[in-house]
Formats: sequence, C-alpha cells, structure tokens
Amino acid sequence: MSNTTNKQPIDPGAEKRIDSYIDTLWLERGLSNNTLEAYRRDLRALAVYLTAHNSGLLTASYADLVDRLGALALARVSPRSQARLVSSIKGFYRYCVRENLLVVDPSAQLSPPTLGRVLPKVLSEAQVEQLLAEPGTSPLELRDKAMLELMYASGLRVSELVNLSMPQLNLRQGAVRVMGKGSKERVVPVGEEALHYLQMYLSQARQALLGDSVATATQSNVLFPGRAGKALSRQAFWYRVKFYANRAGVQSAISPHVLRHAFATHLLNHGANLRVVQLLLGHSDLSTTQIYTHVASQRLQELHAKHHPRS
Repeated sequence: MSNTTNKQPIDPGAEKRIDSYIDTLWLERGLSNNTLEAYRRDLRALAVYLTAHNSGLLTASYADLVDRLGALALARVSPRSQARLVSSIKGFYRYCVRENLLVVDPSAQLSPPTLGRVLPKVLSEAQVEQLLAEPGTSPLELRDKAMLELMYASGLRVSELVNLSMPQLNLRQGAVRVMGKGSKERVVPVGEEALHYLQMYLSQARQALLGDSVATATQSNVLFPGRAGKALSRQAFWYRVKFYANRAGVQSAISPHVLRHAFATHLLNHGANLRVVQLLLGHSDLSTTQIYTHVASQRLQELHAKHHPRS
C-alpha cells in the first residue's frame, strides 16, 4: 500500500500474473490508468506481505487474506482503503479461477469493512441566497440565473437540468417534467420565484442566446442553450456555478450538485415529509433520501449548540 512496499521486488511469476490481470481489466472494463495503478499497488503489496509470511498469491488461504486485512486495520489504514483492497483481491482471484490458475477462490468469503456514511456537503440558506443573487441581467447571466433558481427550487440533477427541452417546462402549471435515471419520468413543481426568473429569461434572453445559429427559437427545443443552440455540458454549467460562487464570496466547496443537496436538506429543515422529498428527487429507494435526514439533524444540533442558553 505504501510507495516503499510498491518498490520491493516480488516473485517474477506473481508480477507476471498481476500484469496479466491489469491488462485484462484495461481490455474488458476500460478503467483509468489511476485506477489500474491503484489495483496494481494493492496486489503487489499483498504479494510482498504473503511472501514475508511464507505464502504466495496462488497459495494464499482465506486466513492469509484475513490476516492481511487485520494488519492493515492495526496500522490504522482507512476503512475506505481497506475496502478498495478487498475489491482488488476479490477481482484478482475471480480472474485466477476463470483462467484455471486456481480451483478454489480463497477470497470468496471476504467482506469489506463497513464504511461510514459520507454526508453530502450542503450550503446554508444564506449561502444559497448569496449565490442566487449574483447573476446579472445580460442574456447569458439571465440564463444562468434561471438555471440556478430552477435547480434549487426543484432539486434537479445536473444532467436533468442541462438536458431540459422547451416542451418539458409548463409555465402555466408551474411544473417541469423530468426524465430521470432509468428513464423514469417525474413532474416537479417549480415555485413562484424560479417561475418568475424562467419567464424573464424566456422573454428577454433565450432568443438572444440562440442568435444567428438558429433562425427562430422554435427551431431549437433546448431550454438552456449554449453554443450553436446546443445544450450546455455538465462541465460548462459547473464552471458557471463556480464563477458565481467565487464572485459572491461563497467559501464552501461548491458544485452544481450541492444545490440539489441544499434543496433536499432545506426542505427537511422546514418540515417536509421524507417521502415527498424522495419523490421530488426521483430516488427509487427511500434509504437514498434518508441521508438528508442526517444532514438536517446535524445542522439542527449545530444550531442548538450555538444558540441554546444551556448548550
């Protein structure tokens, strides 16, 4: 796992098998070089450990692998790094069985450590107000303002937002029809504030953004056009969000997805039902939405500790 371990020589046969496995991962799964190198480091470190304990990659037992994980736990290696190692080991041994290098997979019963729940980063309501107040009145900034307001008002995913078409927005009903993950459709209310800025954007800015590349607004169905009337990329929108956050002096880690997190957490902070938030976010499983109850609870505890006279 360390750079020192990674430089230690290992049995040429083990090195060859690790190389073959990494090549297979590259061919079959197209993993990034960084991911492939992480797997290689994990497996080389395992080979060094096994050699030092009178075993080897193809002679290791389940107990040997458990001992390796136990040694890492004692060395206070993070559960996340341990979980990645388990993934590396299990993938390698499945490959060995598939290639008839082994009959029995010694890693079959290995389980990764339980990872702590990573809470999403959330902007405070004051920070969201700062961010939303930043865009100006040029056509480009009116578009960005409408996008930011809609994302915070409706909790859309970034991909859902940038790919919206004109027919998906119903100004009269104050709702947007979204095609979410797994081609699941949902209808989400927009809210008066976001609706106001959407109407302003459509009447004052959208046609100017389409310009000469598209003769009339009706020839492009893209709600928020970028260049040549095409939909913005997620990266382009992330850049715009970062731009306004820097201009507004919002210091917290910022990304477009943070507004979706803020949408859910602020709703729960103000008493919204968890099931309603699940439907608005388009989560298929309620457990996915429940993470926001932890964020909201954490925020309430912080406010209590800060403001209650007996905290």
